[in-house]
Amino acid sequence: MRNLIVFVVAVAAIAQQNRPPAESRITIVDANGKNGNVIYTAPRIFEAPNWSPDGKYLLLNSGGKLWRLPVTGGEPEQVNTGAVDRINNDHGISPDGKQYVISAGPMYILPETGGDPRRLTEKTPSYYHGWSPDGRTLAFCANRGGNFDLYAISTEGGEERRLTAHAGYDDGPDYSPDGKWIYFNSDRSGSWDIWRIPADGAGADDKLAERITSDDYEDWFPHPSPDGKWMVFLSFPKGTKGHPPNLDVLLRRMPMKGGKIEVIQKLFGGQGTMNVNSWSPDSKRFAFVSYRLLP
Repeated sequence: MRNLIVFVVAVAAIAQQNRPPAESRITIVDANGKNGNVIYTAPRIFEAPNWSPDGKYLLLNSGGKLWRLPVTGGEPEQVNTGAVDRINNDHGISPDGKQYVISAGPMYILPETGGDPRRLTEKTPSYYHGWSPDGRTLAFCANRGGNFDLYAISTEGGEERRLTAHAGYDDGPDYSPDGKWIYFNSDRSGSWDIWRIPADGAGADDKLAERITSDDYEDWFPHPSPDGKWMVFLSFPKGTKGHPPNLDVLLRRMPMKGGKIEVIQKLFGGQGTMNVNSWSPDSKRFAFVSYRLLP
């Protein structure tokens, strides 16, 4: 398993370093995937929109920097992150909209107005993915001792707390809106599927982990809607290693209570399309990024 993890991490790192030039199309769609509206197009790579709690802007990364883009369109505005650069696509906004968390090796937190970030995690790498609804805790994935598992840490910092311990690769944790569950993707079943655990952790031997999806796709980055009705996630072709860019992928949706999974968007993307939660605060729409390779 450790060799597989090293291989997947190496593939992801190489894909990011050698990613060919591409045009980014930042799109907003209805919750059912219809009525898409491209609000911004640029001949460079933007990734991973977060929708602000006030509904006014998207937070994205591009070129190792952090950017705000009005949902009505226009030009993105760079966020001052002090000396911290090489920001990746694992970032988020606090439920009250007053703070940002960014991943750039360690995880950092900073005011939404910008400024010098405060380091949260001592160990690296640490990749943010979910902010608890009460605003107190961050869920992230991290490589500790050669294995990627889920962890939690207070927004004040301090000791990180391990949530999963399975030998598989766990990634993409995101909280349910009631704060009771953490949804994530894992290859612990032999393929990439969506799972969930109680917010306090998976328990001894991960016995509290529940598998949510099981079909012929590789599923990543589950994102519950704020009203708790739907979950959208990214699906890669069967056999895809990791979550690389530049593939024909699917955005799929399923009821949070369980039920039929439906394809709501087909697009060219993958890495950067929807790594973090991008639902609008009223749960009526969500945002994603698709790409077109440039000559």
